[in-house]
Amino acid sequence: MSEYRELLPIAVEAVNRAAEAMRHRSPGALTVKGDRDFASELDYAIERDMRAFLSAQTPDIGFLGEEEGRTGSADMQWVLDPIDGTANFVRRLPLCAVSLALVHRTEAVLGVIELPFLASRYTAARGDGAYANGQEIRVSSTSEVGVAIVAIGDYAVGPDAEAMNRLRLALTAQLAAEAQRVRMTGSAAIDLAWLAEGRFDAALTLSNHAWDMAAGVVIAREAGAAVIDQDGADHDVNSAVTLAATPALSDAVLAVYRKAASAVDVVSHPLNRSGTVPDSPPPPAATGPTG
Repeated sequence: MSEYRELLPIAVEAVNRAAEAMRHRSPGALTVKGDRDFASELDYAIERDMRAFLSAQTPDIGFLGEEEGRTGSADMQWVLDPIDGTANFVRRLPLCAVSLALVHRTEAVLGVIELPFLASRYTAARGDGAYANGQEIRVSSTSEVGVAIVAIGDYAVGPDAEAMNRLRLALTAQLAAEAQRVRMTGSAAIDLAWLAEGRFDAALTLSNHAWDMAAGVVIAREAGAAVIDQDGADHDVNSAVTLAATPALSDAVLAVYRKAASAVDVVSHPLNRSGTVPDSPPPPAATGPTG
């Protein structure tokens, strides 16, 4: 049994609280975080509730939330996106999620993702497999890009959006030329959970905020996915981008990314290679939208 699995019931209970709030409460007032980027009143309410709940249940574990940053230990911490896909949630689109991870130093070791309006919960603890609604899941056996369904992360917004989107648009074009289909859900958590479940064959996100990616990364890995960064190294919370795929597709996905990067003269994109987990939310839209 995973040494982290004993914390899974606490994480599930915390996520249940958030999912219930999403099902029964309205978004409330919106707070502008930057150009075309915002958080809802419910984002803040959920994060504050979960921070208090997890602090009481696990006082030795720190907490990092998308909206209000870090409290407590940075060595072992809960990492939360209270509503991943806020723009979808506000527009009553069901593609939104609660995403909670446990991160030990720079590695995600436990994750819970709940899709409140699609009756789906994904869980994983390192070394213990990945599950959807209690049933073990595995990535697909897809091995060729030409038959792959590939999810791609949102386009950037904010003052540097035009520059950042050159690579995103080039990657979209490259995938359109090679993959069977390209999909954009607006939620990194959903992209990775559906990769783990075999609905997608790859999920590419050109940013790497821990609250967006950590839970999905551990779930995808425990389901058999390869998750790497733009250098081909194993992904961690300090990677610049997140390239996740079935093992047989991993090299091809990296090649697609490099073709797109070459087309816009991008060799490396060191957005978050600081060697530590960010301890507070970055400036608005620093690496693209998160909701």
